[in-house]
Amino acid sequence: MTDPSRPCVAYCGARRIAAGGMAEVAQAARRALAETGDPVLMFDAVTGEQLDVETQPDAAVPPPARGRGRPRLGVAAREVTLLPRHWDWLAAQPGGASAALRRLVEAASRVDDPRTRLRRTQEAAYRFMTVMAGNLEGFEEALRALYAGDRAAFLERSDGWPTDIRDQARAMADHAFAPSPSTRALGGEAGGDEAGPA
Repeated sequence: MTDPSRPCVAYCGARRIAAGGMAEVAQAARRALAETGDPVLMFDAVTGEQLDVETQPDAAVPPPARGRGRPRLGVAAREVTLLPRHWDWLAAQPGGASAALRRLVEAASRVDDPRTRLRRTQEAAYRFMTVMAGNLEGFEEALRALYAGDRAAFLERSDGWPTDIRDQARAMADHAFAPSPSTRALGGEAGGDEAGPA
């Protein structure tokens, strides 16, 4: 199921034309595509994943009416391979094996592992930058700085990029850099003069 509030951004060339929930951004992207005929690119603002403008939901279309009974949860059946003792333990849990597995996955997904968060941030910024900044001067150096956790070098190498691309790349890469002492003291982002390892 597609979440119409999923944060997205859309670009026409180097200009950001919309940012916000997926439904509204998709509408703006389709309008720009129809009006200008120029290519429009849409991205998930969190994961950096490029989205297909044509297949995104139109906010003007009401959701289908729900029938009676329990709501569909979007459950997908897939094969899971476990040892017999694991199956025995799962079967003894309240709600059975499926409910126990769902609870375990939910609990594990809430753990904020810094290494996992760092990797997700780097991958998201990489996806966006590769599409929007891949041909810009300083791209390769900025990419190296991203993976090295070097905030100052990243800011320097991306400084000459078009404003909308630069700002989005910096916002998406922000958590890949350790806060500098002045950032920690102020509770905000430093000017980019200091950097630390992620």
